[in-house]
Amino acid sequence: MKKIKDFFKKLNECTPKPAKVLFVLALISLILKIAFSLSPVFSDFYNRYPGAFFRMINAKLTGWFPFSLAETILMLMPLIVTVLVVMIIKVSKKTLRDMVKMMMSLLAALAFFFTSFTFTFAAGYSGTSLDEKLGISRQKVSADELYDTAKILLDGISEVSGQIEFRYGSSSVMPYTLDEMNRLLQDAYIEASKDYSFLPAFRTRVKYVVMSEPMTYTHISGVYTYFTGESNINTNFPDYTLPYTAAHELAHQRGISKEDEANFVAFLVCLKSDDPYIRYSGFMSVYEYVISALYRADKDKYTALLSETDSRLRYEMIA
Repeated sequence: MKKIKDFFKKLNECTPKPAKVLFVLALISLILKIAFSLSPVFSDFYNRYPGAFFRMINAKLTGWFPFSLAETILMLMPLIVTVLVVMIIKVSKKTLRDMVKMMMSLLAALAFFFTSFTFTFAAGYSGTSLDEKLGISRQKVSADELYDTAKILLDGISEVSGQIEFRYGSSSVMPYTLDEMNRLLQDAYIEASKDYSFLPAFRTRVKYVVMSEPMTYTHISGVYTYFTGESNINTNFPDYTLPYTAAHELAHQRGISKEDEANFVAFLVCLKSDDPYIRYSGFMSVYEYVISALYRADKDKYTALLSETDSRLRYEMIA
């Protein structure tokens, strides 16, 4: 027993104070994770209030940077890894105490990411599902229902397409800057929060990835980084996808953790906008999801629907 006490005493002496703080926070995070898994009601409460506060603070702090902090960290990763390797090699030639101190610091870094994830984002995976919050039931749909849904979406597209500018034989043109798009989406989220109480009302900014072109090869259109609180989007995709993608990443920032749920919230938010292009982006993006499902369910119905689709929309989808 004395040996165990001596071991922990020496370990405590070798652990930097900031690391001790992070380990305590990681322990609290572990308790929170267990509580989330046991109670969807608690998860919903935490996600809507403490979690929303932490996400907002994160987003506000990193929002001062005109660039994506997460992307910058990723680009610097080779340098960071190289520096760490050099430090480990140097420390390995010193005392055991120095080695333990180094290991505790590395473990503390892992504890930071775990704590950041738990405090800001984890509760969204354990709360009540979006369909329960909206009072709708999730069930399998038939090919006929997919076809009818696609037709409804086409009607929505038709209502706004007259106000959309299309390049000849190509895709549509977003009529404003990315910053203006962000402002319009923030307005739409404020409106949506009035109808959907699970969406917190605050304003942030979307971050635009500088390395969008190489990112396109990964087929990633956007990513939310919980440890910086940033909603990042790849701007190397067709214009019509950008508002919906940004709305999707902003949904994560507001506590919608699951991908399919963020997709649906993005659609709802786009429809809350008064701007025709934002609405068009929402309709078109979901229309693509629906007709892809229709193609798998019934190729004949898919072909029939596509033949009725405006040629400009077909050009849009292959742009």
